[in-house]
Amino acid sequence: MATNKDIKNQLANKANGGNNAPASPANTIAAYLKKMGPEIEKALPSHMNPDRMARIALTTIRSNPKLLEASIPSLLGAVMQAAQLGLEPGLVGHCYLIPFRNGKTGQTDVQFIIGYKGMIDLARRSGQIENIYSHAVFENDDFEYELGLHPKLVHKPATGERGSMTHVYAVAHFKDGGYQFEVMDIQEIEKRRGRSKSKNNGPWVTDFEEMAKKTVIRHMWKYLPISIEVQQQAVQDEVVRKDITAEPEYIDMEAPVIETPKDEAAAEAEGDKEELQKDFGFEG
Repeated sequence: MATNKDIKNQLANKANGGNNAPASPANTIAAYLKKMGPEIEKALPSHMNPDRMARIALTTIRSNPKLLEASIPSLLGAVMQAAQLGLEPGLVGHCYLIPFRNGKTGQTDVQFIIGYKGMIDLARRSGQIENIYSHAVFENDDFEYELGLHPKLVHKPATGERGSMTHVYAVAHFKDGGYQFEVMDIQEIEKRRGRSKSKNNGPWVTDFEEMAKKTVIRHMWKYLPISIEVQQQAVQDEVVRKDITAEPEYIDMEAPVIETPKDEAAAEAEGDKEELQKDFGFEG
């Protein structure tokens, strides 16, 4: 009886011209990406090229050995999630594919995380936003803000040594002339990071400033003039798909070096979901 490994090798060999050489994990995944090409094309926005998406996804996967060890269904599910949102994974910063140990199964699965640039891209698709951006503030900068009837925000970055990060803010300018801004101090950023299942892994470790910017934009999201469809797309953040046809879900996960009891992990996962829904203004 053919095993799952045998089937993967046969598929990869077919993609390699039918030779009998053992299939590497990268070649196996490349074969799967080629096979799911029509599904990627159907999922992508019209302005994006499916071949380019597949190449970028494969490059991202090859650059992270842990992704090559992940379960193929969840890996392909994360790629499909990126395709459906029209976001490119990897160094561009639109989104990330993060391997983690699944607290329920013990296997390595893949979590999909929207990046700072991905949040910006989704917001701009509304057609109602003239400009949207976020900046980090450091202790030697000249920074002042106030709320109330006449909100005010002034930021003059210091030259030379700027010190430690103290705040992050985001600003959106609307095409009708209005604007919205949000400010978070570093303590609030760290508090929200602490609720993330990937707080000790992935972009929170490698790209902290970018993730801090994304956090403020995500908090501002419910005040922006964007469509319900785009709002719902943005909720699909920090999720896992069991395969390309499954719905995104929040799943028990453990950072590579941290052991979390399953019942505690389940409670935290539910808390993450509620926090995301709260940030985006959704119920249930």
